[in-house]
Amino acid sequence: MLSCFLYMNWRGNTAAVYPLTFALSAPSPGPQPHESFETEPMLSRFVAFTSLGRTALPNQYDLLAFLLIIASFVAIVEAARGLGLPLAAPEATAVSLDYGDLPYYALRTVLRMFAAMVAALIFTFTYATLAAKSRRAGILLIPLLDVLQSVPILGFLSFTVTFFLGLFPGSILGAECAAVFAIFTSQAWNMAFSFYQSLRGVPRDLNEVARSFGLSGWQRFWQLETPFAMPGLIWNMMMSMSGGWFFVVASEAISVGDTTIKLPGIGSYLALAIEEKRIDAVFAAIVAMLAVIIAYDQLLFRPLAASGARFRVELTAGQKAEKSLVAELFARTRWLRALVRIPANLFQTIALWRMELPLPPRPRKTKPRRLPLLSRAADLVWFLILALGAAWAASSIAGYIRQELSWSDLGESVLYTVFTMLRVLLLMALASLVWVPAGVWIGLRPAIAEKVQPLAQFLAAFPANVLFPIAAFLVIEFSLNPDIWLSFLIIFGTQWYILFNVIAGASAFPNDLKEASASFRIHGIDWWRKVILPGIFPYFVTGALTASGGSWNAAIVAEYVKWGNDTIAAHGIGAYIAKATVGGDYPRIVLGVAVMSLFVIVFNRCLWRPLYSVAEKRLRLD
Repeated sequence: MLSCFLYMNWRGNTAAVYPLTFALSAPSPGPQPHESFETEPMLSRFVAFTSLGRTALPNQYDLLAFLLIIASFVAIVEAARGLGLPLAAPEATAVSLDYGDLPYYALRTVLRMFAAMVAALIFTFTYATLAAKSRRAGILLIPLLDVLQSVPILGFLSFTVTFFLGLFPGSILGAECAAVFAIFTSQAWNMAFSFYQSLRGVPRDLNEVARSFGLSGWQRFWQLETPFAMPGLIWNMMMSMSGGWFFVVASEAISVGDTTIKLPGIGSYLALAIEEKRIDAVFAAIVAMLAVIIAYDQLLFRPLAASGARFRVELTAGQKAEKSLVAELFARTRWLRALVRIPANLFQTIALWRMELPLPPRPRKTKPRRLPLLSRAADLVWFLILALGAAWAASSIAGYIRQELSWSDLGESVLYTVFTMLRVLLLMALASLVWVPAGVWIGLRPAIAEKVQPLAQFLAAFPANVLFPIAAFLVIEFSLNPDIWLSFLIIFGTQWYILFNVIAGASAFPNDLKEASASFRIHGIDWWRKVILPGIFPYFVTGALTASGGSWNAAIVAEYVKWGNDTIAAHGIGAYIAKATVGGDYPRIVLGVAVMSLFVIVFNRCLWRPLYSVAEKRLRLD
């Protein structure tokens, strides 16, 4: 029964609803130590999987946990010690290729990436929720998100560096904010799309149960919708961290026109190594990056993935539960769990407030009905406002571009955008053929997923800049066509979004459906066509949509390759924008970004949005 997902605790006329066993999944078979059928705050279960020990003395696990926490604080303090320096100070932007500086550079880079991750989570929980809950807001916010994910990082940097430097005049903090914002733009969009897709795809029967229990919108968001979205969101957080690594060179080695700032970090270290053709320093940066990825995978994402797996919607227990040594370590502590219980209870109390968000509820789609006259009038006014805003923005962009450029420049940018679009389509098709089967195979095997997870994160984070010298050497040495052979570098910004989302979809696939397909002996092509592909289709659409934006961004660095003094460019809008950025040609930057964004919007409206509608209406786990 669906009511087994929720446990009611009636207090007068108020229903306090708690997720059962911390998730929407069924409990593991067999008795578990320190586990009982009782109401317990959700966040408290997230931090500690067992009840508090009776003794008041700390144990050895408390000591290990406190050592990890103290080491994390020391690392943060060490990484932040250079943030207060003036921008003119030599040590503020000095970068050397000394191997001994790599640990400090790694700390600075990780601090920027996690600051951007926090901002991306805040953006996701506000922006995506508003787009999913409000029909009128979604009409504006989703196309805007399409534009934002298609705007290249160099496009953001071109116009934000001056703003942040002026916000903190004379301080390195302005350049740090510009770098964090650039990393944020490589993390936030796919997380927002994932959360939006999950909110729109909550099974109708679970919504009916929540409605019958009298949950307010605020309670339903924290007790049902957010837990349902966790598996996909966690995997997209991993992908976002990898996306940040992919563009960390552009984020830390900022070069826009006459403005050049190199912030201490692995990205600027790698940029300097490429500039000086130091292959040994390039490999040293890769080793440092691998060590950092393994560290935060084990300390953060592995515990999150193990915990998020318990949110799967299924009526029978999975074959094997994900495990994390760090999560088990903190679950065995005594004092630490006692300290966390206070904020956990506070959060649970806030999550159970009967507070309605100021958003109109979406009408139930059981029967088509005509909207009231007032509602249709409001829609008309809203569409008119959006149309006027779009016309004003287009007029402003056209007026700015017309000052220095002509119609021939517009035709050139459109032609280059068509070239890049063909590359993106071809490589996305190839990536789907390879990584959809691989992602399904990995996601259905938790033991394999645990081993593949850090490797996949490293491969996703592997900067394409490392391959540039090889690509440049081969193109020059064998007189190859850069329009063809440089195109394959774009796949590094394409395939991982598809792989991570397919793994998330296969991991969240209900075990009872797997058992049902096995009972009916559905195998081979029929199993792919009737069982698993429909089951993962919403996740694949999310991954393909964000892969599309990632591919356009990757084209900026893949179509314009530099190695020392040698530069090779392919014909495409990425190379067009990269050249304009290096030369500080702002009208061409604006033109290239505007044309690219227009192509992406039309492409998404014609392909991805219809597929999103199919995933939402016909392929939900209802």
